[in-house]
Order: sequence, then C-alpha cells, then structure tokens
Amino acid sequence: MSKLTVISGKSSENLAKELSKKIKANFVKSEIRVFPDGESKITLVGKISKKKSIVVQSIYPPVDTNLVQALSLITKAKENSSEVVVVIPYMGYARQDREFLSGEIVTMKVLGKLFKGAGASKIIVVDIHSVMGLNYFKIKTKNITAIPDLVRYFKKLRLKNPLVVSPDQGGKERARQFAKEFNLDYIALEKIRSRKTGTVKIKTKNLKQVKNRDLILVDDMISTGGSIIKATQFLKKQKCKKIYVACTHALLMNDAEKKIKKAGVTNIISTNTIPGKTSKVDISKAIAKAIM
Repeated sequence: MSKLTVISGKSSENLAKELSKKIKANFVKSEIRVFPDGESKITLVGKISKKKSIVVQSIYPPVDTNLVQALSLITKAKENSSEVVVVIPYMGYARQDREFLSGEIVTMKVLGKLFKGAGASKIIVVDIHSVMGLNYFKIKTKNITAIPDLVRYFKKLRLKNPLVVSPDQGGKERARQFAKEFNLDYIALEKIRSRKTGTVKIKTKNLKQVKNRDLILVDDMISTGGSIIKATQFLKKQKCKKIYVACTHALLMNDAEKKIKKAGVTNIISTNTIPGKTSKVDISKAIAKAIM
C-alpha cells in the first residue's frame, strides 16, 4: 500500500485523481448522500494511509456544504494518518479577511480555527484572493499560483500583438507576473466600486496602446463578472481586437459566462480549481510540486 493517500471531496474529484497519479498515491473517493433536510452523509471508498493523507476539496458554491464536507474529510483522515495535508484549490470566504465595516465578522479567522481543529497539518491553496487571510491559520500554509500554467495555454493561441490587462489596480501585480512570464507588456485599469451598492465604474480615460491588439484580461477569480464586463465594454470602445479572459477560479454565477461573452469577450480560460466548461488548464502538477 502507498505511503500516500489522496482523499477526494466531491467538489474536486477529477483534480484529485490527476494529483494522485502525479504523486503516485492511493486514491480514496467520497460518496455523498444528501438527506431531504440538506445534511450530507459522506462515505469514503478505499484505504487511508497511516503515514500521510492529502485531502482535496474546493470550497465553491454551495460554499457552506463544501466547507463542512472538507472539515469532515480532514477529521476522518486525521483518525487514520499521522499527517494531513489539505489542498483547497479554491478557498471560499477569502474575501472576508478583515473587518471592512463595523460589526462584520472576519470569517477567515473562523476558518483558521476550524481547519486546525479538524486536524490539518498544512493548507495548500491556489491563487487565494487575499494572502493576508492565511495569517489566521496557525498551521503551515502555502499559496501557489496558476499563472505559469495559464500562460502556457495562452502561448498556444495565435494572438495578434497581445497585451495583458488587469481590470483594476488591485490586480496589477497579477497582470505584471502574467506579462513577465509571457514576455509581454501590461496595463492596469482604474475602477471605483461602491462598498454599499457594489456598482463598478472605470476611471481610466482613453487608452491608445490597446488599438488593434488582442487583449488578455487577467484576474484571480470571476464571480458575477461585473468587473470583467465593465472593462470589456470600455476596452472595446478603444478599438482593440479580440479580448480573452484568463482567470484561476471561474465561479461564473448568475449566467456570468453568457453576459461576459455578450459584452465582447471571445473566450474565458480558467483552471480546474472549479470544474466547468471554461476550466481548460489543469493545475495538478503545480499542486504536486507543493506537496512533494
């Protein structure tokens, strides 16, 4: 029996399978039964290593259900293995990393206690929205990036004089890394978002350097796609060519993919941290490196 076991949550089954092949680990899958009241009953299929287990579960919608399942898997793994490495490819609640308005609960602080309490010895995340949030985890943490894997994919596309664009100043560093890896130039738009209503406005004025060029809009995650849509509408007015979107986590809530395409985006390319139509890039190799 392998000294390593990959325990797969239902939200990340294909990614966990790829990971288990890369690190030559025994694969244990979850069978889920959901009761009429919404409770989940998890049964693990396969044998768990006594030495080291790797639990893989993304926390995307339904967020609370996937979170409870992740904690349950960690607890079971800890009963059998002396070391439990937890891979959360997409970490839900990462935007709740500080008290923005008085009275708000910092949910990342709660998660830090829950993961440690369940028995995790190390947490690995991919392009977490806020690295600061990992400070609440009083165990080893590692944030890996999917940028090199995304760039490899985009290099295969025949793009016309491409330019990397960040939809806002907050993502400037991500766009810079992407551009450096690709050996391209980059720019970052300026936007204003109302904390109360969530509405977004682009502050940037005319941009001559985007004219007649293919653009790659780079973001860490797309939820409803509001920022991407606003940026696309603005960039289209600057007479650019095609617009592509590169992101690690494609949540694409409330028909977001359709709305983004309607705004003028040719294609959305994401990783398999969240499985879906757009998840063309496998990040199991990067995760395997972080584990080994």
